[in-house]
Amino acid sequence: MTPILVFDIETVPDIAGLRKLQDIDASMSDDAVAELVFQRRRQQTHGSDFLPLHQHRVIAISCVMRSDEGLRAWSLGKIDDGEKDIIQRFFDGIERYAPQLISWNGGGFDLPVLHYRSLVHSIAAPKYWDMGDDDRDYKWNNYISRYHMRHLDLMDLLALYQARANAPLDQIAQLCGFPGKLGMDGSQVWGAYQRGELEAIRHYCETDVMNTYLVFLRFQLMKGTLTQAAYVEEEKIVRAFLAENKGQEHWQKFAASWA
Repeated sequence: MTPILVFDIETVPDIAGLRKLQDIDASMSDDAVAELVFQRRRQQTHGSDFLPLHQHRVIAISCVMRSDEGLRAWSLGKIDDGEKDIIQRFFDGIERYAPQLISWNGGGFDLPVLHYRSLVHSIAAPKYWDMGDDDRDYKWNNYISRYHMRHLDLMDLLALYQARANAPLDQIAQLCGFPGKLGMDGSQVWGAYQRGELEAIRHYCETDVMNTYLVFLRFQLMKGTLTQAAYVEEEKIVRAFLAENKGQEHWQKFAASWA
């Protein structure tokens, strides 16, 4: 089977980049810089402090991989690895496995952020960017084109590519009977990062990708790619993974929330 790689990223403001881009006193602390930038952003947008995508810094990339070898879920790199290392690992995995990428709003957020940060760090990702120049098959199905399936942005597809029809993963997951978000949400990541809670952020990101994978399985059933029997078996594989990893609190909570 073609490996399936579900992914999600977590980000914080790129403080070093913001110092370059905005006229900010060099004596200000990182926390003060972030608060100043948030204030300016709220004034610009009349309320939202969500920064432009090129002003984010990646602190976690979590994945669920389903392949002939079974099911895995993990966060890339060690907890103290830098941004460049974890992004390079992500694209190295694509280079090695050529998986089908699955995301929820990956085309609208995760991948553009990874593109900008890869430029900043001079990261090479030739297979990801191939649109038929090296492999002719990629001309008709590549990671970049919106309507190809080598990267499937589930949210974008289910909304029929109309932003007004977009839905949050948390609510869709809960409506399908899955746990939804556990521990925190995206708006709380910066605060958790300031408190040094990177492990909790990685665990939250891992549960998010597991929710995405479960929604993807339900989509495969709806699409006819999985029969009802095959769908039940795939869910059993997820439950077996959770049972095997019940020693990790976030997976224990995930299993308990999934009735």
